Amino acid sequence: MYVTGLVTALRAEASCVSSMRVPLNEMVQINDYTVLCLSGMGAEAARIAAEELLRQGVTALASFGVAGALDPCLKPGDLVLPGVIIHSTDQLPVNVTWRDRLQRLLPTDITVINGVLTDSAVPVTDENAKRDLAHVTGACAVDMESGAIAVVAAEAGIPFIAVRVIVDPVQFSPPQALLGAVYPDGGVNSLHLMALLLKRSVHLRTLMQMGVGMRAARKTLSRVIQSAGVGLDSQETDRLIA
Repeated sequence: MYVTGLVTALRAEASCVSSMRVPLNEMVQINDYTVLCLSGMGAEAARIAAEELLRQGVTALASFGVAGALDPCLKPGDLVLPGVIIHSTDQLPVNVTWRDRLQRLLPTDITVINGVLTDSAVPVTDENAKRDLAHVTGACAVDMESGAIAVVAAEAGIPFIAVRVIVDPVQFSPPQALLGAVYPDGGVNSLHLMALLLKRSVHLRTLMQMGVGMRAARKTLSRVIQSAGVGLDSQETDRLIA
């Protein structure tokens, strides 16, 4: 029997998997087939979470959350189920059998892209930087955690998939100034944010646009869970990839 370890960086992502309050950096048993970890943002946090999930006995890993678009055709709410993860200069595969089965379970009105997903050591907060990254890597989307999780899975010889939904298009990114007001789990320091608004370092319309993107992304993430289950069909995965 495969037990899937889900790694999410943000609390907003974890809430699409479970309504329980998930503590940061703790393993939460969702059911017999699924363990969830809210890692916080970044590759190092994701690596630590994935390694701890292995110690807890999971036999498959999934990176679950949001991503930034590198392809101008992608919009918030579009689902990226990549076949390749670019981590530094390495290309790491996903388990295509598992990915394809998951994709067949999804509603047909969800836009699904099977492109390349690349990682970034830092948030990509500029349109030109996104276009440059797309040119160098050939990727359609970027996140900060999937590459690290893929490395852990590859080293352990266990199945891995990434389930990433676009939260911001190429033309829009969260401003650099906002990053200092964000906690590792994606929560916001309200006092710091208010100061940024008063200084006009961040504009209200920017926050509203970010909220629209996150709502669209969370809607798709929730529909993936509703269609495939919190283990992303781990029982069938056991049969297909054993």
